Amino acid sequence: MRLLVVEDEKDLNRIIVKELESEGYLVDSCFDGESAFDYLCMAEYDGVILDIMIPRMDGFTILKKARGKGIATPVLFLSAKSDVNDIVHGLDLGADDYMVKPFELKELLARIRMITRKKADVHENIYTCGTLTVNCNDCTVRRDGKQIELSPKEYSVLLYLIRNRNIVVSREQIEANIWDFGRDGSSNLVDVYIRYLRKKIDDGFEPKMIQTIRGVGYILKENG
Repeated sequence: MRLLVVEDEKDLNRIIVKELESEGYLVDSCFDGESAFDYLCMAEYDGVILDIMIPRMDGFTILKKARGKGIATPVLFLSAKSDVNDIVHGLDLGADDYMVKPFELKELLARIRMITRKKADVHENIYTCGTLTVNCNDCTVRRDGKQIELSPKEYSVLLYLIRNRNIVVSREQIEANIWDFGRDGSSNLVDVYIRYLRKKIDDGFEPKMIQTIRGVGYILKENG
């Protein structure tokens, strides 16, 4: 399952992300409202942990705009705003749950499990891009019906690409979501694993789906 964490306190953001990743979730994170709304519009998530008092667009506004665009992703507000009127307002806007800071990580995990059950339809765990299929239920990958064996890290990179199919993603985005050190520096790991994937996903198949966008990053493109 893929989650989005929106929290402007960077230390807390990283603590939550680390805990979620240790539980097996794929996690994207950001620190302001405009970035959060962009993430919601560009990718599919199984749940969002959303602070309210964040810069550039508050959490209430993000949720209102998202629901207005038909984005039904489950949202859990995680906020220091403890007034009953704020809680009621958040739920009335379409939030699935509301937690007040400070909080216990165990309770947060339990509530995330609760809201993500709404998206537990097995079909939503199968991603396709052209003739390429990634089945998250049994971690299998097929192209043209042929099963392709990937290492765990290759699988993680491919899963990130196919979740963002037909969208250009930067090396830094891939690093931050797969290795969690993209914020602190850069390496050639992304390029190395893209080469590995091309040999397995594209060699011997047409069209070539993994494309380089020079100076920007990579895209898994349906039509090659």
